[in-house]
Amino acid sequence: MSGKASLEGAPFWRDATAGLYEPSGSAALGQAARRSSKLHLEIMASIPQWQAWREQAHRIKSYAINRLDELLVEFEQKITARGAQVFWAKDAAEANELVRQIARDHGVKTVVKSKSMVSEEMELNHVLASDGIRILETDLGEYLVQLAGQRPVHIVTPALHLSAEDVGRLFAEKLGEPFTTEHEELTAIARRRLREEFLRAEMGISGVNFAIADTGSLCIVENEGNAGLSIGTPPVHVALMGIEKVIPSISHLPLFLNLLARSGTGQKLTTYTHLIHGPSPGKKLYVIILDNGRTRLLADEKTRTALFCIRCGACLNACPVYRRTGGWAYGWIYPGPIGSIVTPQLVGLREASELPFASSLCGACGEVCPVKIDLPHQLVYLRYRATNEPSPMRSVLERLMWRAWAWAMSGAWRYRLAMMAVRFGLKLVWWLPWHPGKLGAWTRGRNLPELPAGGPFRKRWKQLAAQLERQWAESSASRQDIEAT
Repeated sequence: MSGKASLEGAPFWRDATAGLYEPSGSAALGQAARRSSKLHLEIMASIPQWQAWREQAHRIKSYAINRLDELLVEFEQKITARGAQVFWAKDAAEANELVRQIARDHGVKTVVKSKSMVSEEMELNHVLASDGIRILETDLGEYLVQLAGQRPVHIVTPALHLSAEDVGRLFAEKLGEPFTTEHEELTAIARRRLREEFLRAEMGISGVNFAIADTGSLCIVENEGNAGLSIGTPPVHVALMGIEKVIPSISHLPLFLNLLARSGTGQKLTTYTHLIHGPSPGKKLYVIILDNGRTRLLADEKTRTALFCIRCGACLNACPVYRRTGGWAYGWIYPGPIGSIVTPQLVGLREASELPFASSLCGACGEVCPVKIDLPHQLVYLRYRATNEPSPMRSVLERLMWRAWAWAMSGAWRYRLAMMAVRFGLKLVWWLPWHPGKLGAWTRGRNLPELPAGGPFRKRWKQLAAQLERQWAESSASRQDIEAT
């Protein structure tokens, strides 16, 4: 996949996502996202204290993010005292090197990995594979996209775009299994294939949902049991976490578990909630705390709350743009409204300044966010930054276009002149052998709008006004005749 590396981790796919329709979201993705969004709205309406939960979670995350330096050190001290080893990585390259060194120290040849968005940032699978280490995703969705050679399209459900028929064909092609579309049979195939991998692996890698400062604990939630096997069966466990994952106290955890499960999958609670207080007897636990651009996000008070995100995916399901385009169109690891905010700050405005503009600003994402991140206003703020700082959106052509628009809108005769030019251009463009620039980006996936029948609106308005006047005059004359009679 083309595109240069960002922070020496996952590449940003500028060339591969030239238009938002490329690649387009599948029908299965749109249907599943709408269904999840509807369920989430029903859940919110059924819980009287939901808004109070959101407000409380927002305050807790605000406290934690504003005291990251204290809480992360407290977490490190507490979990280190129980035998874990904690490493700090400023970017993906450092984090990858730490994982590689741990693997070398323990002679690791096979790795099982549960779901981790941070590992996607790091492009960890490819890094370990380049060292000859076999790494296998064990979350069912991640396993499917790994088999297909794809990236996840959703934060919570990575293979949301794949139908049962797609999975059946994938298993037949990649694993030599008989084709089936029965969900139970497909799950049984995956379970049978993965079972031996847990016993064979020398290392397990996981993400972290919450790091708890006052107890020095890791919390990992899941629904399939694969995370528990990935972290409990191999002799070495490596936990990857962003600096924003820390919360002050274990007493705060039930609130976030309530919000995460209901917002992410519509459950009251995830099937498995793992609390890790240190390494199991005879085993090793390593925790890698990653920055990878997060301190830049932290430094901007207007977007700092984006670090509150608990990766529930509710904003993706509610977003009409995400439903149509899918996760790949956002070019990096995090899609949807939250991706449009964090990606430009993590990889830089020069790479991802277009993303804040990929929104209808309908506000649905802000309404469903369980920790009350003001996503719409942050999108508007990043649009302002993108047009006022060095970025592809701050182009000379763009500024000239807006100045021309302002000139055309500032007077009636100018407006008429501009509309004449637009009508002429729409007629002319069909005869052009090629469509340059933004016109080409539009016409690769869409038809140009047709000119409205009946001529310009101002002309039609005058005709309508004249017609109404005639009708009024005629009706007035009729009334006078009736009164005279």
